Amino acid sequence: MAGTDEGNPLALDRQLCFSLYTASRALTGLYREILADLELTYPQYLVMLVLWERETLPVKELGLALSLDSGTLSPLLRRMEGAGLLTRRRGPEDERIVHVSITEEGTRLRERATGIPEQILCATDLPLARLGELQGMLDHLTRSVTRATGRGATRTARDADT
Repeated sequence: MAGTDEGNPLALDRQLCFSLYTASRALTGLYREILADLELTYPQYLVMLVLWERETLPVKELGLALSLDSGTLSPLLRRMEGAGLLTRRRGPEDERIVHVSITEEGTRLRERATGIPEQILCATDLPLARLGELQGMLDHLTRSVTRATGRGATRTARDADT
C-alpha cells in the first residue's frame, strides 16, 4: 500500500470538501447533543433562530434566510407547528403567501437556548476574533461557490442583511 503522497492533488487530507464535511459533522453532532434538552433538531433550531429575530415572516423569506427550499421547509414547519412552537397562516392580502409566526411557547424556549452560543464557542477552542474570521471566510466561500455554480438565488442569512 502506498503512503500518503503530499504532491497528490487527490489525497483525501488535501481536499477542502472533506475538511468542511468533517467539521460540519462534528459541529452538527455537538448541536444535536446540546439541543436534545430543548427537544429540537438542528434544522428546527435554525428556524427558531430566525423566528426569535423576526417573530413573523413569509415562508419564502424563511427559506431564503436558511438556504432551504419549500420542499424541505414545509414538513419541518408542520412538525414544529404540531409541537406548538410556531403557527402558519395564509396571508389575508394574498392566500398564496404563508406567514410563519412564533408562539408564546416558542418565545419561552429562547430563554432556555441563550447559553448555546457560548457552549459552542467553548467547544471550538477558538478565540472570538478567530471565530469571526472563520465565519467571514466561510460566508465568502459560500458566496463564491454559489456564484461559480450558477445558483445565484441561494443566499446565506448574512447576505440578507447586506
